[in-house]
Amino acid sequence: MAEPALPARRAVSVRLRGGTVGGEISYLRTGSGSPLVLIHGVGMNATIWQPQIAALAARFDVIAMDMPGHGGSLLPPAGATLDDYSDAVIGLLDGLGILQAALVGHSMGALVATHTALCHPSRVLRLVAMNAVFRRPPELRRAVQARAAELEERGFAASIAPTLARWFGDPVPPALEGVSALAGDALRAVDVEGYRRTYLLFATSDEALAPTLPTLSVPALFITGEHDANSSPAMSQEMARLAPGARAEVVPGVRHMMALTHPDHITARLMAFLSAGTGASHLQLVRAGS
Repeated sequence: MAEPALPARRAVSVRLRGGTVGGEISYLRTGSGSPLVLIHGVGMNATIWQPQIAALAARFDVIAMDMPGHGGSLLPPAGATLDDYSDAVIGLLDGLGILQAALVGHSMGALVATHTALCHPSRVLRLVAMNAVFRRPPELRRAVQARAAELEERGFAASIAPTLARWFGDPVPPALEGVSALAGDALRAVDVEGYRRTYLLFATSDEALAPTLPTLSVPALFITGEHDANSSPAMSQEMARLAPGARAEVVPGVRHMMALTHPDHITARLMAFLSAGTGASHLQLVRAGS
């Protein structure tokens, strides 16, 4: 069955770097209820949340944003920091007149969402960090830094096929061809400089949250896939251990793009956490399809 049509993109004006950098953040908005902001990963855009938006909109005021450098949003400044991306989130909330919202971020979006919750706790109701990176072991750090160097040397186009193979398999299984095509379309549409600046930050920010995670004061879920080697279960487990009152879940049998490959199951997990009270910190294995 076809996914419901997405709402039209809109935009609000934001200021980054203490007001010295200005532009627009574009977003999709639908539904009613408590505000919920969805933040995608590097190379994607707000439309990648299409499998989740309609279901979540039945209970929430869903706002899927294009992070800086992606979709219709402003280019991040040179030498971008996580502060620039969290400023964009807060600028979006301010522009929409929203005092508080829950945040759900995937991959780079998980870093942005978590950083925003740490820096602006009064603005964040609940946090879901999906497939987050944290304290990469040396071999993974070398691999991501090699991809960043290759991006500089060979250009963005050369990275698309290896990225899709890492996310969905090589060859892509027939059942995943549709979602692989969706992700490929997003990669091919991204602003190349926006992607470059964001990926370089992503490649070097896996330690950035470590000093402040113990101060996290909002209910948080760190969730990843059993077979996500680059955003591993150990990473989500360690983040949940450090963050007071947080919980971690590992979904067996899935990889990095689990919101696309197992949309119903992941949406159900999001809905359950976003709608529930605060739970005790723990690591939970959740059987996909159960």
